[in-house]
Amino acid sequence: MPHMNKNEDDAKSGLGKDIHTDFKKEMSYGDYLQLDKVLSSQQRLSAHHDEMLFIIIHQASELWMKLILHELSAAIRCIRCGELEAPCKMLSRVSRIQQQLIQSWSVLSTLTPAEYMEFRDKLGHASGFQSYQNRLIEFALGNKNVHMLAVFRHQPELYAQMQKALHEPGLYDAAIEALAARGLPIDGECLGRDLSQQYQPHASVEAAWLTVYRNVDKYWDLYELAEKMVDIGSGQQLWRYNHMITVERIIGHKQGTGGSSGVTYLKKALEQHFFPELWSLRTKL
Repeated sequence: MPHMNKNEDDAKSGLGKDIHTDFKKEMSYGDYLQLDKVLSSQQRLSAHHDEMLFIIIHQASELWMKLILHELSAAIRCIRCGELEAPCKMLSRVSRIQQQLIQSWSVLSTLTPAEYMEFRDKLGHASGFQSYQNRLIEFALGNKNVHMLAVFRHQPELYAQMQKALHEPGLYDAAIEALAARGLPIDGECLGRDLSQQYQPHASVEAAWLTVYRNVDKYWDLYELAEKMVDIGSGQQLWRYNHMITVERIIGHKQGTGGSSGVTYLKKALEQHFFPELWSLRTKL
């Protein structure tokens, strides 16, 4: 019996029947993902080889940030509606995405100072400081600062979006509402505070979280939510730290391309912690 080649074997078994599907009238993989747009958006402004790395790292990071915002927004809505199970899954996903973002700095750190200097002047005033998605994430995690909106003032639609986000409840605001909804005593000034301002620690909030941590069986859903937030707060700090170290490794203490103070600004950002009572209560347990 003559031996059939691999293609004949696949055809006879049916394994290869889908390979020759006519896609002329069907949506393809590339169509669904709009790869023509995605893969044609890496436009180098110099002839330097490493500019491609710089562009792709930042574009990929923005895509991951878009997914973080998608998950955070949904989690906040669910928590405010009294649902705590689904948000924990969403927040776990955010933590995994943060790992991808943190790892991306190690890839960018393969760019040496001399290589970066070959195309840095082509960036003009473009800077990561202008990443509105990163700012929206910070807002959602409680780091509100009206002064950060100034950089977007020349873009009316984006500026309006940022203004709206500044006045909306963040993840921690929703969690504090959930504490109050379960009968835990939260001071009225925490529940009715000006949401456009950065959150300030409050004794009643710490006391409520201490009750949750001391009665895990009774408040398991709130406890799990709190630990998911601690994961995210830690992840954001690690992302900030790796960002700072990578920038210092590549440009030292030079001024940032957008006019920011560069490493000095990034170091100062590390002083701001998210969800403060979830950290302070640990000393009192």
